[in-house]
Amino acid sequence: MIPLRSTERVYAPAVITGILIAVNTIVFLYEETLSQAGMERLVMTWGIVPDRLQIATLFTSMFLHAGWLHLIGNMLYLWVFGRNIEDLLGPAKFLVFYILCGLASAVVHVIFNAYSPLPTIGASGAIAGVMGAYLIKFPRSRIITLVLFFFFFTTLDIPAALLLVFWFAMQFFSGFGSIGSADYTGGGTAWFAHIGGFLAGMLLIKLFPPRKRWRAWYDSE
Repeated sequence: MIPLRSTERVYAPAVITGILIAVNTIVFLYEETLSQAGMERLVMTWGIVPDRLQIATLFTSMFLHAGWLHLIGNMLYLWVFGRNIEDLLGPAKFLVFYILCGLASAVVHVIFNAYSPLPTIGASGAIAGVMGAYLIKFPRSRIITLVLFFFFFTTLDIPAALLLVFWFAMQFFSGFGSIGSADYTGGGTAWFAHIGGFLAGMLLIKLFPPRKRWRAWYDSE
């Protein structure tokens, strides 16, 4: 299932969401200019490597991606869910919220992969936090989603709560299932970064009051 857009109205330009997408894209275009050896050095230097952790990489890893599909998938999710959260909080608070979710997701990943020598990169932990916040603030919204049925694609109008709970359940069972596997190495998809980011977003959004315009709307309900 690929989310395409939210039916929840946006009342102001999503400035920070757009900037984050632009920055991630520019960094990735720079990655594309590197040789394979250069890319490996970049990822090992600025990605999260749990068994020789550098604190700065908890932040820098959020802006690196492993390929076009990795980048496009993450940026699509950020665009679909980030605009409404930015609209709710305002640009400055949204940026702080996004970074905190990314840091929280990185810390959870390191805790569950403490001895892994493999680097982890990507914005998905921070974006998972945005999705967790969306579940709390816009559970009744609906997400236009591209779905594969057998051999053809179609779009479905799926309740946001159903889509997000299903997504989180996949991350949860995949993450804890990977611990139980005999060949678990902490590699592949950073399941626990997704889990940690999502839960952090659900909790942190309660500490970020909506901006004045939204508070007025809530008070009038």
